Amino acid sequence: MKLHRWAATATAVSVFLGLTTLTSGVASADSAEAAPAYVALGDSYSSGVGAGDYEDDNCKRSANAYPHLWANANSPASFDFTACSGAVTDDVINNQLGPLTESTGLVSISVGGNDAGFADAMTTCVLQGESACLTRMEEATSYINGTLPGKLDAVYDAISGKSPSAQVVVLGYPNLYKLEGECSVGLSEKSRAAINEVAGTLNDVTAKRAADHGFDFADVRGNFTGHEICSSDEWLHSVTFPIGDSYHPTAAGQSGGYYPAMEDVA
Repeated sequence: MKLHRWAATATAVSVFLGLTTLTSGVASADSAEAAPAYVALGDSYSSGVGAGDYEDDNCKRSANAYPHLWANANSPASFDFTACSGAVTDDVINNQLGPLTESTGLVSISVGGNDAGFADAMTTCVLQGESACLTRMEEATSYINGTLPGKLDAVYDAISGKSPSAQVVVLGYPNLYKLEGECSVGLSEKSRAAINEVAGTLNDVTAKRAADHGFDFADVRGNFTGHEICSSDEWLHSVTFPIGDSYHPTAAGQSGGYYPAMEDVA
């Protein structure tokens, strides 16, 4: 739902309640342009790990993360940013839903990658070679198809229970690697392909659960095409020091990959 639609809704509600302020016959622009209360939930891809300018040491909430970029561009009535590095679905339910109310109009979330053990799987791929990598990716795929749907349902039900009228935007994950790209060292091509396949499965399962709950799914893979690891213009970190930034979007990935996906549907 784009900003002009939020503005139209705000104007209609104001007229109904008799609260519209008229000045020389023109409605107040401030009331018409306000976007709804916005709460940003999720894991490190939403908190902005890898994008720098962190507001805190634990959750790594970045001023360059897409929730901040969207809030800066759309001036919501309020903005609460509770996404946190390392969060799994249970963490979202237990620690992040406090700001949600019946008046919340917009919620964004990315979650599921940590539940599937993606960080551990990447460590396996980097340190233990192709065979171990492919086995670990098969395990992640099994979890995503078998266990993760119920975990996502629990999160989505909790969001709807606290904010039943909110538009909920569920954001996916990019493919990490450009296949047959410019990397001459590192993981094998077969390992890179397997990692991308798991990311695709994670996106497909997440999109299905989001749709079944009436939520919007924002697929970021198209925006990251040509900007994966092993491309000539990477928007994703490979192995970094500090290690925590590894395999996360850079500031350019947040602004060029995630923010447009959010803006397209919210």
